[in-house]
Amino acid sequence: MFKLLSTYASVPSFIIFQALVTHVLYRSVQRKRVFSPFSLQCGYPSATVYLERCLIVKRVMTKNRGSASRFPPAAQQESLHCETRSADLNHAIRLLGDSDSSNLEEKQLKVLKKVVKRFENGLPLKDLAQIIDILNLCAEKVNEQEAFIEPVCELIKLCGLPFQKKKLSDEVSYSVTVSKSIAQLGYLMRVPSSQVRIQICKCIISFYKAELPRKLLSGYQPTSANYKIEMAELGGLAETFVLSLAIVENELTEKLWVLKVLQHLSSSGVNCRHMLKAQAASRLCLYLNDVDPSGQLVFRSSEILWNLLENTSKEEVVNQLSSLECVHALKEVFVDLLLHGFRHYDRQLRNDLLVIATLVAENPAAPMIESGFATLLIVLATYTEDPFFGQGNSFHGTGGRGNKLAQMRYSLRVLRSVVSLYDDAVNLNLCDQGAISQLLDILKYAANKSKERDDAILLEIQADTLFILSALCENDAHRKELFSYEGVDILIPFIQMDPKKLYSGLGHNRLLFNALDCLWSCVVGCYIGEDYFLEQQGIFILLDLLALKQKNLCNIILGLLVEFCDNPRTTFHISTWRGEKDQTAANLLIQLWRQEELDLGVKRDRYGRIADVKRPIVGSFQKQQEVIPMPANSPTFAIVEISENIRAKLYLLLCKLGFEDLPGLSAKDFVTLAIIRRYVDFKVGEVWSEVCTEIKEEFRPVASDEEALKVISEVSENVGRSVAALQTEVLESQHRQEIREEEKTYTKIQAVHKQKEMVNKSWENFLTRTSNYEALKKAKRLQEKSIEASRSKLKTQNGAVHSTDIKGLNTTIGSGRLVTVESTPSQLIGGPLSGTDLALGKPSVCEGALKKIKRVKTLDSIKKDLGPVE
Repeated sequence: MFKLLSTYASVPSFIIFQALVTHVLYRSVQRKRVFSPFSLQCGYPSATVYLERCLIVKRVMTKNRGSASRFPPAAQQESLHCETRSADLNHAIRLLGDSDSSNLEEKQLKVLKKVVKRFENGLPLKDLAQIIDILNLCAEKVNEQEAFIEPVCELIKLCGLPFQKKKLSDEVSYSVTVSKSIAQLGYLMRVPSSQVRIQICKCIISFYKAELPRKLLSGYQPTSANYKIEMAELGGLAETFVLSLAIVENELTEKLWVLKVLQHLSSSGVNCRHMLKAQAASRLCLYLNDVDPSGQLVFRSSEILWNLLENTSKEEVVNQLSSLECVHALKEVFVDLLLHGFRHYDRQLRNDLLVIATLVAENPAAPMIESGFATLLIVLATYTEDPFFGQGNSFHGTGGRGNKLAQMRYSLRVLRSVVSLYDDAVNLNLCDQGAISQLLDILKYAANKSKERDDAILLEIQADTLFILSALCENDAHRKELFSYEGVDILIPFIQMDPKKLYSGLGHNRLLFNALDCLWSCVVGCYIGEDYFLEQQGIFILLDLLALKQKNLCNIILGLLVEFCDNPRTTFHISTWRGEKDQTAANLLIQLWRQEELDLGVKRDRYGRIADVKRPIVGSFQKQQEVIPMPANSPTFAIVEISENIRAKLYLLLCKLGFEDLPGLSAKDFVTLAIIRRYVDFKVGEVWSEVCTEIKEEFRPVASDEEALKVISEVSENVGRSVAALQTEVLESQHRQEIREEEKTYTKIQAVHKQKEMVNKSWENFLTRTSNYEALKKAKRLQEKSIEASRSKLKTQNGAVHSTDIKGLNTTIGSGRLVTVESTPSQLIGGPLSGTDLALGKPSVCEGALKKIKRVKTLDSIKKDLGPVE
């Protein structure tokens, strides 16, 4: 079957069906199987039942350790209320039991309404027996007086509310009374009223979906969540309900309600043993062929049969199903589903019944041949399928035109359902046939097809394949190694999916979740796979996905990162990662913490500091919850809250990174980091706070215990105060740093302005010198004085002295470097600058030289007339 999957033409569900049929036939012809007398023994000794009930009571009991409880003065008033309530119930019992009660109907109904009103928030354990007595008295009157139906239903509703206890020991003290009272509810099924019977069924079902009443009785608290379920087991309620099937066999609605109750009760092994005593398996099988348009009868009956097989002796259940009537009923309902079932649900139910038939066929005494079941199975097992020519026109052939994608889609659905059972033998068989490598080939094929066209069928095929791989590789190191290299290469593109596709509606979000689940199940825990994932920059990809801050993705990604941190190389990759605008991983984690606290409604001031030192990390919803005393093995709200948000995972990741020298953090981040660092301390404080509240509600601690509790509370508050002080110090340090930076900035600004002023002043002086000759002469004199003052006063001995002045130059701006080269006489050069030392023009030759000499002489005579320039 599985080899065909590797050729991308998956086997249809019909082949699996044929295999099951063949297996039933094989088992039905094995007649020489030997059973020991013990394996066929039915029932249990009374001592065993007694021992089981003692164990149940022991499990319910909780020891009261510590100082003895002391009742407050108000207990006397409460005791008076209890006596008044008991007197009212006794009065109601006497009134209902009066031999002349036929003339007192109106008065009796009025008393019953008062009783219902008094106990609308729950029944105290001590009053339960009297309430049941009232119920029995009312039930006797229903036959003749229909007016009592409504009060009976109202009283039964009260039994569905959590019972009220005054002390922790009440659950054990009243266990016998409560178990008998709950058993009486089953006996009330004899009342000939459909309304009463349905209300009883609803009451029993409410045991498994208990809700706290809106208001508790003064001085009382609800019993533990599983208390009613355990008392129902102790009282044998399941056996009574199996017997009540005979009462409602002709009433379909009531029968379905009874089956729904039995479906809940059969989740317990103790109840299943009680049900077998009443021949539950054979009774249920005989009702399979009853008319039921809704289809619930077969479904619920098969679920109960499966629970009986799982929770009790399989041999005993098979023995009850091995009668001719039961096998015939199995055959008839199987044929009906085979011929008329068209939904996936119908096929699944058909195969479930076929598996039950397989178990029955293992019994040599089962009349498989006599009932005609074997003949039918032979026909089905030898039936051959026609060739597949899908055109994609039918509902089940959608997307399969010209290919076998539709067939692959439904074949993978079958495999998904098979591996969802997490049966080790089945999964081992699949892996031995090379399932992992073949599934990877299918996944690669579908991924390549998705590049051409992205549709819902291909996405479903990929998602189901990833789920199957997750189920096969989970908790198995060898299978993870088989997955590692090729599987990681296929997984990474799924994790790198474009975030915009998550909202396409085709199923990309499911595909991404399955890919992350596959990463967790197939890679985490395998060092080869983890190292290869790190080499392919997988941690960077996960952090990029986390940086999107998608609420529904953060939890699973953070969980993956925490698991990967067991690998010593992971921390370096997380520290190296940089996001947009050079964001660091530490900054991202702290931002997620702040967002989570904002969603939880944790109280902070405008700077992010702790606002409530007594409960620093408690959210608004948690503050609204009242502390209810719970058994020692039941987690309180402070513990449950850890798994309901991402703060614990963020704390673990930051612990791996370390709280010191984290890059890229602002002062606001350091304020938040101070809270994260003491997360465990704050959680411990919350738990101690709950413990103190529970103790004070139940007991009055002695002086030493009270002092110890006070010290513990003060220590928790001191931690909050120290963190708040540290946050204030960080903010003040940041404020001082900002002031210093501001002063530096102002200094730079002043320097720039001063420089601009000097430039402007220099320019104004320059304009003054160029436009006013007197100002120019004055500037020249100042320049010469300055030059003279800067010269050295020591005379150089035995050395040539070179003048630095440029003769004939009337400027006051700095001159460049000057080199005088003695060459051709200046008289030969001529020109307007021939009178200065800058006459560096080329000497004229031939006749041009004589003309320049004349011109120079003329310029010299003009200069003499003008006089020297001062």
